Amino acid sequence: MPAIPASAETEMYPAVQELLDLPRSERRDALEALIAAEFRATLLMTDDEELPLDTSYFELGFTSLRITEVKQRLEELLGRPVSTTLLFNSPTVNQLLDHLGTEVFPQLFAPSA
Repeated sequence: MPAIPASAETEMYPAVQELLDLPRSERRDALEALIAAEFRATLLMTDDEELPLDTSYFELGFTSLRITEVKQRLEELLGRPVSTTLLFNSPTVNQLLDHLGTEVFPQLFAPSA
């Protein structure tokens, strides 16, 4: 996968630019907060309610339709596809974070050389 340019593409996706602007050590927490906010909004949770990161979306009360809505919003925020297969076969926020960090945005989260 090609590196994310720090110019035109990130201007279109402010969430990605915000991640790039953070120290590498803070990026996963920031991405977690962004993803958790989308899941909380779908579940009509308040910001102070804890979202279990290792609990299946379906155990949390999501339906297939709601998962698809979250997927579309995340794709719009991040400017990258989110695997439907991953969402349905490994359905936790932590597994989604791992996927995004290793497969979708590896250059954001890999240790500096």
